[in-house]
Amino acid sequence: MKVMIVVTHLLGTGHLTRALTLGRAFAAAGDHVVLVSGGVPVGHLDFDGIELVQLPPLRSDGVDFGRVLQANGVEAGVVYLETRKQALLNAFADARPDLLITELFPFGRRILRAEFTALLQAAQAADVPVLSSIRDILAPPSKPSKAALAEELVATYYSGILVHSVEEITPLELSWPVSDSLRKRLFYTGFVAPAAPQPHPGGLGSGEVLVSAGGGSVGDGLFETALAAAALDAGRKWRLLVGGSASRAAVLRAKAPPNCTVDAARPDFRQMLRRATASVSMCGYNTALDALQTGVRAVFVPFDAGDEVEQGLRADALAVQPGIAVLRAAELSPQTLLHALQDIQAAAPRAPLREGVAGAAETVRIAHQIVETRHAG
Repeated sequence: MKVMIVVTHLLGTGHLTRALTLGRAFAAAGDHVVLVSGGVPVGHLDFDGIELVQLPPLRSDGVDFGRVLQANGVEAGVVYLETRKQALLNAFADARPDLLITELFPFGRRILRAEFTALLQAAQAADVPVLSSIRDILAPPSKPSKAALAEELVATYYSGILVHSVEEITPLELSWPVSDSLRKRLFYTGFVAPAAPQPHPGGLGSGEVLVSAGGGSVGDGLFETALAAAALDAGRKWRLLVGGSASRAAVLRAKAPPNCTVDAARPDFRQMLRRATASVSMCGYNTALDALQTGVRAVFVPFDAGDEVEQGLRADALAVQPGIAVLRAAELSPQTLLHALQDIQAAAPRAPLREGVAGAAETVRIAHQIVETRHAG
């Protein structure tokens, strides 16, 4: 089977990372995977075994998702967006997939509605089934019309909605109005995560407070606060893992106290968590799963700039478990961070999450069943 996954990450890299995890699962099942990425290229991700198609890239204007920029910061105009749309349609025509998966759309990325709708129309004309792939928590619709639009698009074009969550932990209703008709199209896959990591063979991360914040600039405040907290916590080792440009890490490294190491983002980060004293991070989907799968004690500082509520909802849902604390950005200071670390250290250990994390494999099973049923009909 040939599968096309279409994803555009605008701020961090989480959407692309999750789409790539799904792509690897399909590839492992013997499928040919075409991953179409519309965000800025991410150098540290491994696309081995996946056919990558890069569209003319877009990124958001910080947390303003009402306008999209080219990679160089210039606002994307009509011609640029039309070029993207045509490139997307060409990729679909060249691939001739048996299944199309749109990551997040139609529950988000409404600013890219024109290109996604054109793609959906092409899939419908080619009789290709379409699934939407969404994380556990969505950005709640600010207007009833947005929910109505998503439901209309689902009814018109989609065979199902893949909800990458465990319903008992984070049901979709936490963030999105689920009507009876929409509920009938939901498939809860479990969380989409790589296999649980083994402890780092070199012992890296042992006894350290690991601070991470993805590849975007939205984590700068967290990193600055962590440096100040480390300076007050001389008896403990800290390590910042900084995504994005090398210059960003260099600036933070110049400010680091002696007990704090500043590294670029590392592919062995999840292994380091297994031996870490604590993790300090925002609460994106992939980061939250890293904490759950490793059982590391964690302080979540959910990203909540602008109108963002997704990470806060997720963090609150997870904070009922031992060894997890939540600090709102407005409350974040070196002192509150150190107090939160003290609290989670005093908590009972939390077993690594083992059940409900095979969402990628379950996605493949569901997708194959849908395609086979369609062909049989």
